Amino acid sequence: MIIDSSYDELKNAQTAIENLKATTPTIYRKFLNIVHLTRQLQYGYQYMGSLLMDEDPDRFQPKFQDDYVLSIYHQEIEKLKKDKRFPELKQLLQSYKHISYTNISKLALGEKPAALIGPAVVH
Repeated sequence: MIIDSSYDELKNAQTAIENLKATTPTIYRKFLNIVHLTRQLQYGYQYMGSLLMDEDPDRFQPKFQDDYVLSIYHQEIEKLKKDKRFPELKQLLQSYKHISYTNISKLALGEKPAALIGPAVVH
């Protein structure tokens, strides 16, 4: 999938992430933990976002993954979704999914919006 994000869109998403961190630090920290886990397992952020948003993750599903590791990952995603503050994170993801779950994740990890401007292939 090809996306093209403007600086303004990315800056708005960064501001929303910072607001989430300030107003609901617990759900922000849990989200950041999932982002780190996704990165460590080398799964795609689009896969993570699809699971969090109850979208069809099939086209982003990791190939050649151990079933046990994948099941643990799914359990961690479900724990986050069961948090009573999860709807606030879900609203953020829904509002900015057009810039991709990949860019949202990178912004949460501290990347600057300027580094993410322009067309990109996300998978």
